[in-house]
Amino acid sequence: MSQEQITTGKIIKVAGPLVVANGLDEAQMYEVVRVGIEKIVGEVIRIKGNDVYIQVYEETSGIGPGEPVYLTGNPLTVELGPGLIANIYDGIQRSLKDLAEKSGQFIARGIESSALEIEKKWNFIPLKKEGDEVEVGDILGEVKETELLNHKVMAPPFFKKGKIISIAKKGDYTIKEIIAEIRDENNKKLEVCLSHKWPIRNARPISKKLTPDLGLITGQRVIDMFFPIAKGGAGCVPGPFGSGKTVVQHQLAKWSDADVIIFVGCGERGNEMTDLLMEFPELKDPKTGRPLMERTVLVANTSNMPVAAREASVYTGITIAEYFRDMGYSVVLLADSTSRWAEALREISGRLEEMPGDEGYPAYLGSRTAAFYERAGYAQCLGQDKREGFLTVVGAVSPPGGDLSEPVTQNTLRVTKVFWALDASLAYKRHFPAINWLNSYSLYEDNLKDFFDKQGGVNFTDLRKRAMAILQKEAELQEIVRLVGIEALSQKDQFLLEIARIIREDFLHQNAFIDVDSFTSLKKQYLMIKIIVDIFTKGEEAILQGKLAKDILTASLKEKVSKMKFVKEEDLEQFVLLNKEIEQIS
Repeated sequence: MSQEQITTGKIIKVAGPLVVANGLDEAQMYEVVRVGIEKIVGEVIRIKGNDVYIQVYEETSGIGPGEPVYLTGNPLTVELGPGLIANIYDGIQRSLKDLAEKSGQFIARGIESSALEIEKKWNFIPLKKEGDEVEVGDILGEVKETELLNHKVMAPPFFKKGKIISIAKKGDYTIKEIIAEIRDENNKKLEVCLSHKWPIRNARPISKKLTPDLGLITGQRVIDMFFPIAKGGAGCVPGPFGSGKTVVQHQLAKWSDADVIIFVGCGERGNEMTDLLMEFPELKDPKTGRPLMERTVLVANTSNMPVAAREASVYTGITIAEYFRDMGYSVVLLADSTSRWAEALREISGRLEEMPGDEGYPAYLGSRTAAFYERAGYAQCLGQDKREGFLTVVGAVSPPGGDLSEPVTQNTLRVTKVFWALDASLAYKRHFPAINWLNSYSLYEDNLKDFFDKQGGVNFTDLRKRAMAILQKEAELQEIVRLVGIEALSQKDQFLLEIARIIREDFLHQNAFIDVDSFTSLKKQYLMIKIIVDIFTKGEEAILQGKLAKDILTASLKEKVSKMKFVKEEDLEQFVLLNKEIEQIS
């Protein structure tokens, strides 16, 4: 972020994170400025006559009228290059580790921090040679950023076509050293470094969007079996306080089959963010056994940090996510929580004295929400190799009192295709993940049918429908049971209620803190639900022959079914023995 003083203005008003200045005739919308004697970071969000309205990303106490304001000539940007992975940033991409070294545990105002390590050398391996014709997005070389990730150095999106006139040899370079020079169609020379900057409010360009048809395997049974999300899809997790939104997102971060994880703690409680920051470095990647941080970027903007930086944090996170998508990786962005991001919009809007919409939120809440989620997608990236990348976005929503009709939830549901509705009553019963199977939905099911039938089992989708039908029928029967008791039901309906209980307690209930139950492969999910549905089918046949519902499910069989979730992935042959026992039901 440049501090060149293009123009100096004066503060005329301070209202929390909103500063109004004049004398800045050259100011542009979304330009970064430096405010006050301490030169704290701000961004132009409105220009009205001679007055420039600035949202400031740091505490404004002690700042008053008459202090200077400096334009920089640049929009709010993030720096993209080797060193992003395993880093922890604040909402405007200042490295928290670097800030701690410079100012201690409490961040000083106006302090500058480089997003990437300037002095560190990276081993660059060229994949192109001098004289090669290149297009925007072409991969020029690679840097092994961590043991889990090769960082691809791309021709930056600042030109269309050109020829390489020089490229660095294999060796160690800093992020600011020139590793290639390209002569474009207009005979202009473009110097390429290992890093470049990109404005956070602009989506990075792609060649085209594709239809998502690959499932994101999360290892969470209620998600993969009933409400799957596609790679490149968008989903939301709304729920009241204590219903488990953060734990669901943590599980997705730990277990989803993505190459890169971007976690944005947007207005998150400080103690929860601290737990995350302390826990993540100790987690092991299930595929390789390496630390999970070697493919993770964390953006931490807790609820006690300046509110304006909270508004910027989701854009910082998604721009970093787009950068890794452009390399051809599958990226998952987790935002917790977009409600607090919307509250930041509301607070800034109120200070701007804009006309409020529903519940005081700005009238543009819907368009801002849509613009954020629309940056997700399955894309053909720029470049001659036509590589494909995935950016999956899952946002947590914290509706006040669990009211799903409030504006943030409703605007999110309009643009996302997966809805995992967290239910406080399930959470109070200690049923986790507390995703309500009757209220949730996924609009990707049809697109992903072939994927799940191939990866899970030949009739994976049919078993999903059978199991869901049982749960829906249970909900209808529960009304009758409450009125007249279970004895009034037929033997068939009594048996269905017992099978529905098994699905709820032995399949949908999943303990995130027990290793063997924390993640379930698609194959194991398929075998588990198949056994439950087979018991139901065999039991119905036995009831038609006059057998009582209570005699079909023996204590021994119930116990074996309840322990299915604790069968290790390498011991799935145990399900064969259970299948043989089910065949004896008659």
